[in-house]
Amino acid sequence: MIWRFQFPERTFLLAVLAGCLSLWLFIEVADEVQEGESHAYDEAILRSLRQPADPALPIGPTWLREASRDITALGGGTVVTLVTLAVLGFLLLRQKLALMLVVLISTAGGGLLSGVLKSFFARERPSHIPHLMEATSPSFPSGHSMLAAIVYLTLGAMLGRITQRRREKYYFLGVAVVIVILVGLSRMFLGVHFPTDVLAGWSAGIVWAVFCASAARWLQQKGQVEPPDAI
Repeated sequence: MIWRFQFPERTFLLAVLAGCLSLWLFIEVADEVQEGESHAYDEAILRSLRQPADPALPIGPTWLREASRDITALGGGTVVTLVTLAVLGFLLLRQKLALMLVVLISTAGGGLLSGVLKSFFARERPSHIPHLMEATSPSFPSGHSMLAAIVYLTLGAMLGRITQRRREKYYFLGVAVVIVILVGLSRMFLGVHFPTDVLAGWSAGIVWAVFCASAARWLQQKGQVEPPDAI
């Protein structure tokens, strides 16, 4: 991924550690889901987000429902595609053709991996509460959460390269993390995903992003991908 190339060695090692921990977390969550051990607290958490007297009504003010729909779109295929195209356009202006290919493969590959995992686990969507928006694909892992983690964390780290100030780097990455979290929470609030779906989506997204970062770093060392100039 773009954001790796000029990271210090220590930062890259921390990213790899985060990837390993995320992989372990995904395996643990997937095991619980397949054995049905997570079903009780998954349902309990989703029920806590609805009115006790009427599960069709979410808790909180009325505007929160519409806000959740807006936020969840940030992890949808349309918005993710537009964001990716915008990044590719920027790289084209900078004549970073090899990096364009890396970004395209990593993003498209993340979407493909999400579909494969959904088909493999074939978990049904929550059925004990009404959905607040339409969702038909398998539930595990959350594709919105996974794609948000891949795209926005990558974009946040890339934007962090345009400044030398550490507080600004943290700001870009922090905004990306907040977006990723909000997308996942919105999926639960709308009743279209269990909490374990979202947790697995975040974990899988981080694993895939770190994997792509490692592959890009290896290609750069082999001279197959040019190190980027300052943005």
